[in-house]
Amino acid sequence: MQSILQNITIRMIPCVGESIGLTQLVFKHLNYFCEPIIRIFRIFGSYFIIMDIIATLYGNPKTVFTLPETALLLNEQNFVSLSKRLNYYVKTGRLLNLRKGIYAQPPYNREELACCIFAPAYISLEYILQKAGVVFQFDSRITLVSYLSRTIEVDRQMYSFRKIKNQTLINTKGVLRLENGVNMATPERAFLDLLYLNDDYFFDNLKPLDRQLIQDLLPAYNSKALIKKVQKQFKND
Repeated sequence: MQSILQNITIRMIPCVGESIGLTQLVFKHLNYFCEPIIRIFRIFGSYFIIMDIIATLYGNPKTVFTLPETALLLNEQNFVSLSKRLNYYVKTGRLLNLRKGIYAQPPYNREELACCIFAPAYISLEYILQKAGVVFQFDSRITLVSYLSRTIEVDRQMYSFRKIKNQTLINTKGVLRLENGVNMATPERAFLDLLYLNDDYFFDNLKPLDRQLIQDLLPAYNSKALIKKVQKQFKND
């Protein structure tokens, strides 16, 4: 019985050796084919990451992004790392760096940029009234109300901010929030903003304005002086 078992064991050993040899041969060939693939992924891996980030930003309805907005879109918590990656895309021409911490895909919407420079802010005053046909004089500036007064130039476009009291600024009645993140006053709100910030102003055409809506918006300013200004404007109309 013992001799029979020994005979079986002796016969099995070469088989095991052959199996091990075959396995090594298979792995050797797999390594031969896989190594170039691994190298390709190492070379192009960063390219795929770049294209994923660019696709995410370009697939968004917005064209202008602050660094925190970009981090939220990409689910990235490391602002330093993200900033370095975005600056790389700026160097390669995939993105624009309009101001510190503000990036854009070319071409970009200037109204979006206007609302990103100082926040909170919304587009109002002459820019809106000019579009509505209330004032006729051409003004190339994009005008806004915000928590400060400042005029700056970005990419050959002037942006003019006028300071308004916080209580009025945070009241969103008469301010439209568009899908691309632009905050824009209705003509009636822009009319009241301009009257509130100026002692006297000449309006070319008040017909496009909804007078009832103006009355509804007046409480947001809590100003008796503004009420008198409005009455004077429509009395002379």
